[in-house]
Amino acid sequence: MPVGESKSCESPFIQHSKLSKINQPVPPTPPLRQPTATPLAGLCTACRVTFRLCRMLAKEEYVEQAYMFKALMERMSADEPVQDLLGYLKEEVLSTTKLPLAIDFLLAEVKQLGTMATAMKRLAHYFTPFQCFLVSTAEEERGSFDMRIALELLYHEAKLRSDDAGCISMFFYQFETLCRHSLDYDYGMQAIAGDAVYDTRWQKWILNIRRQIGMIEIANIVYLHSEHYLNQKADHEDTPEVVLFGEKEGRIAFANRQKEPHYLFLALQRQLGYPPVPVRKKPDGQEDLIPKLKRTVERLEVRMKLLEEEQRSAGIDLSKFYKDQK
Repeated sequence: MPVGESKSCESPFIQHSKLSKINQPVPPTPPLRQPTATPLAGLCTACRVTFRLCRMLAKEEYVEQAYMFKALMERMSADEPVQDLLGYLKEEVLSTTKLPLAIDFLLAEVKQLGTMATAMKRLAHYFTPFQCFLVSTAEEERGSFDMRIALELLYHEAKLRSDDAGCISMFFYQFETLCRHSLDYDYGMQAIAGDAVYDTRWQKWILNIRRQIGMIEIANIVYLHSEHYLNQKADHEDTPEVVLFGEKEGRIAFANRQKEPHYLFLALQRQLGYPPVPVRKKPDGQEDLIPKLKRTVERLEVRMKLLEEEQRSAGIDLSKFYKDQK
């Protein structure tokens, strides 16, 4: 045997099996799994974090929230500071809920920055994105949306949550709020989609129609995603992908096409008992009536004095109306 060569100790059967394994074709690699589209795709990171933190709370939490918003709305008319009002409400609300802790954080933020919306956004696990949106819109300096109206809207919304309102009732209430008060549809629809009352199907649908508002009427959108449209198009191929509204909602939406959206909401409230949205009340002038009468009486007294001086022989003394020119 030549030097440097070693005799193989493997059997011919083992060598044949190794060669057969080498000659076998390599199996193709499986294709990469494409990531599924989520309802939060296309949103910013802050919105995604807020949506994931939002959770449904217990009924007693919404009852206390409704009391807090109503008390703030009623007591703001007395021109009391918000810091004092929050301090009083902290002692009034139920201590077994988490609202006193939330009021503590709101109070600290108001004293530090002067706003409540920044604190509510940080408490995304307690306050919904739509609640934060209403408060932040009311706190804008250049906006015309009043804080009292925002608190009244929040009161009715929290009352709906305490009554276990469904997805359809909540959507119509929140969307009518955007329409009635001319709020930002883009950010408003994002806030509505982040609500924990909606499931994944509702969130995906709301984010899809967010860009269609203004180009397609809301009555057509409701009609195309209702059971009424599904029953009419049952024998055709163009059936809706998502059916979210019932037969009656679809019929009312079909009857209110090419009309103002307020007519749709009013018809839904009359026929199906959906909750109405508070609107801004026009000032009737009764509050300014007494001050106006007081100023009018003062002017009349001055004129009476002038007439009395004119009837005298000396006439009217105009020297008291002159300014000292020195």
